[in-house]
Amino acid sequence: MNRANDGTAGPGVNLLALRSHNAALVLELLRTAGDEGISRLELAERTGLTPQAVSKITARLREDGLAAEAGRRASTGGKPRTVLRLVPDAGHAVGVHLDRDELRAVLVDLRGAVVQERRTALDLGAGAEAVLGAVTEAVTGVLTDGRTAEPPDGAALGSGRDGRLAGGRGRALPGGRDGTLPCGPDGPDVQSRALPGSPDGKLPDGKLPGGKLPGSPDGKLPDGKLPGGTLRSGAPGRGGGALLGVGVVLPGPLDHARGVLHRVTGFPEWDGFPLRETLAGRLGVPVVVDKDTNAAALGLAVEGEAGSFAYLHLGTGLGAGLVIGGRVHRGARTGAGEFGHQVIQLDGPPCGCGDRGCVEALCLGAVARGDIEEAARVLGAGAANLVGLLDIDLVLLGGRTVTSAPEPFLRGVGAVLAERARRTGQGVVPVRLAPGGGRAVAVGAAQLVLGPVFGRRDG
Repeated sequence: MNRANDGTAGPGVNLLALRSHNAALVLELLRTAGDEGISRLELAERTGLTPQAVSKITARLREDGLAAEAGRRASTGGKPRTVLRLVPDAGHAVGVHLDRDELRAVLVDLRGAVVQERRTALDLGAGAEAVLGAVTEAVTGVLTDGRTAEPPDGAALGSGRDGRLAGGRGRALPGGRDGTLPCGPDGPDVQSRALPGSPDGKLPDGKLPGGKLPGSPDGKLPDGKLPGGTLRSGAPGRGGGALLGVGVVLPGPLDHARGVLHRVTGFPEWDGFPLRETLAGRLGVPVVVDKDTNAAALGLAVEGEAGSFAYLHLGTGLGAGLVIGGRVHRGARTGAGEFGHQVIQLDGPPCGCGDRGCVEALCLGAVARGDIEEAARVLGAGAANLVGLLDIDLVLLGGRTVTSAPEPFLRGVGAVLAERARRTGQGVVPVRLAPGGGRAVAVGAAQLVLGPVFGRRDG
């Protein structure tokens, strides 16, 4: 079995030749130290490793291009200490957010900073071939496109500079006739729908039809590496960092450990589909699959949200990502966080899950009527139930419906939680808008891939 894809070993770790958990600990400290860096002595003190062990690990990380000197720092005695920093461009991950009507893909570096982004319209019910083809094109696009800024939410969706939809025929992929699909050394054929310039829709030897990726002499991505010239057309060289893998997230329910979808709410035809295995075969790199809300919660935790919190995502549906004690909580069957399908009104309106009176159905119904105050009150009732069950520290709100009118939702949910605190005599659980905007879920998807590189096992 390929341990990069069996849910037990972190995807992409072998690409960086990380030989021990200790190396991952050192990398995580280098990441959090930022550009100021951290000395070997500090690394030893904070990891509990011997200075000799730290020296060996950092020497290997420098040899692999993952760490570099960041100057010298004054010492309390003796010669100044050399400090080291992480080299962000030494590795990259792609995060893909599949919503019911939209696909967003980002390419991030080792620090999680977005290098490229693409956003396209999508019909999640269009069938596996259409959706997988759109994912394949989006992953290819963020490795070759020149777009780096986030398209404004509400703007015309498109994957190329002409704004046309992903998967449309008659349009060259970014880079014109050049470019390659990220692929391991085996360069598997990738079956897809017909692509411009390709009569049978295949991508032989990991290449897009017609030629090479700019900056790559043979048009391939050897050993999972990005070609050594550029990541952006016309941009300065960024170095050939390793492509660690692709994180793909979408509404649940699904099996995170096996990468298999269940009856996705509103799209029962996906039930039992092996999304991870299928995409890994097409893309030729490790793939991780999870729920969109879990990925967003993971991304928030990586960026510094501490303790236990709930991320409530209201967009085309309603779900929750839970972080308990600093770790993403998925449950025994990876089904935790189906927040939108708690019944709060018996014999209420039907929900896409097959039940009646769910928070999601009531909330989205109020939004459809234009009654945002009622939608916020319903969301607050669900959040209060969650606070009562889990005794969490914080509620974070996100998703396109919330971000389109944040103040009414923050005010409404906050009022319900304040009333609950008054009745129970407990402290008020704060409510905040989740940072990251529309790209937060896709960035979290990329963190599913990066996590094991830095010793995080909840990815």
